[in-house]
Amino acid sequence: MRIATSMSLALLISFGTVAAVPAQEAAPPAPELAPDVDDGMPGDDTTPGDSPPMVIPAPDAEPETSPDAFGSAPSPDDEAIDDSPMDQAQEDEEVDRSKETRAERIDRLFSELRQEADPQKARRIASRIERTWRRSGSATIDLLMQRAAKAMSEKKNVAALDLLDQALVLKPDYAEAWNRRATLNFGMDRWGKSLADIEQTLAREPRHWGALMGLAMILQRLDEDQKALETYMRVLEVYPALKSAQDAVGKLSEELTGPAI
Repeated sequence: MRIATSMSLALLISFGTVAAVPAQEAAPPAPELAPDVDDGMPGDDTTPGDSPPMVIPAPDAEPETSPDAFGSAPSPDDEAIDDSPMDQAQEDEEVDRSKETRAERIDRLFSELRQEADPQKARRIASRIERTWRRSGSATIDLLMQRAAKAMSEKKNVAALDLLDQALVLKPDYAEAWNRRATLNFGMDRWGKSLADIEQTLAREPRHWGALMGLAMILQRLDEDQKALETYMRVLEVYPALKSAQDAVGKLSEELTGPAI
């Protein structure tokens, strides 16, 4: 089953959260340097500096936090082609593909990802996709993203938001900046704003499994298990070997339909 990228708009309306910015809008909203007074979700009175920057579990630990929610953060080895040494044949293949456009490279890697059943090999392909996503084509924006990642790791949420807002003002079609801001808003329990940023991410890259995983987690926390199941299944359409999504589909399917006889 599939869910359209507009699903979060309907969810935002039904739960009274802030409305998402339309995907066609040329620039994001003005930077928000202070926490919301009321975002329509629990936890918005948390001081930004005290909030963890990444995914956190609900108080009752259900659903479990997925390490794959929102994808991996930028790291110093982003320019590496793979997580393991390549043999000569692989190196020659990479040279042959050096003239690929960014879009062609991503499409090819997604095709490989859909066909790879081995989790470790699939993870290496996924890492290549994520590194390609993070290459914005602008040294300025890449620097802003690196500084935002550092601020998030240090729990300096207000500074991270400001840096991500600046990146989006400069390049509003950069999906990974929207995804990083969705990650940060989720970590601050501002689920309405996270949903809005997830929608923007998926409008630009519908195959972004990290954004889809984040969306599914929010849907579960809002007791929208059927929609969450559909979202996890959407993840498996683009990344079949992702174990956290496989486990979530199995668990939710059993809860919604009962164990198989």
